[in-house]
Amino acid sequence: MTDQPTDGGDGGTAPGAAILEARNLHFRYPGAGVPIFDGLSLAIGAGDFLGLIGPNGSGKTSLLRLLSGTLRPSAGEVRLEGRSVHSFRPRERAQRLAVVPQESRILFNFSVMEMVLMGRAPHLGLLGLEGSHDRAIARHALEEMDLGDREETPLRELSSGERQRALVARALAQEPAILLLDEATAFLDLKHRLQIGEILSRLNREQGLTIMAISHDLNMAARYSSRLALLKQGRIVADGTPAEVLTPDQVRAVYETEVRVEIDPSSGAPYVIPRSPVGA
Repeated sequence: MTDQPTDGGDGGTAPGAAILEARNLHFRYPGAGVPIFDGLSLAIGAGDFLGLIGPNGSGKTSLLRLLSGTLRPSAGEVRLEGRSVHSFRPRERAQRLAVVPQESRILFNFSVMEMVLMGRAPHLGLLGLEGSHDRAIARHALEEMDLGDREETPLRELSSGERQRALVARALAQEPAILLLDEATAFLDLKHRLQIGEILSRLNREQGLTIMAISHDLNMAARYSSRLALLKQGRIVADGTPAEVLTPDQVRAVYETEVRVEIDPSSGAPYVIPRSPVGA
């Protein structure tokens, strides 16, 4: 997708128009010798399901933090719905965009329902009190994540995979237009990884939820994403459909691994079969 300007406004973002954009981003962590990004641009269209892939250290999480407004670039701009992401008040931004981290520290032993209800905070009135509507949304999100029977369970009694599903439920309860996930299924078993992939795919398809999901699992990314962006050392080296991005030559160049790429006859998605490290 090319990086085209979009106009802000109250009418929403048309399907396919860029809803979240990184424009010529430059970013360096304090004390780092070299910048992570030196002119990176990426446009995410309304209704996209974008898988962000690349080896460790390529800048995936840093890019997500810049897109979400958690980090500020030293130059360039992130635009949300045609406006600088930093021009939104935190509450406004949270009504549009939700983030699911790779993992989250539990500081207080909230119940599962209490944590998921936190996703409703951007939508509450001045008193900040949840009503029956908010509880119904939170309960539905928990049921989607196969946690409907754990509402009153303290978070510290959950497995790491269950806690991660609760974080996804909290983000869904937020009812965002854009969902950013940082390896959100990394600690899940196969059943729940597929379950979350199917849920996100349905929300993207039926409700137009815009999704960017970081993944180290190339095959899961190819299965559920309509578009992949391949990152290497802070640069996007390929951006297109899974079949266009996951070619043996491009995977070899970025991951330094010889692979074979087949097509899954049931889904039509490519899947990568590792063979050996380059030079082995």
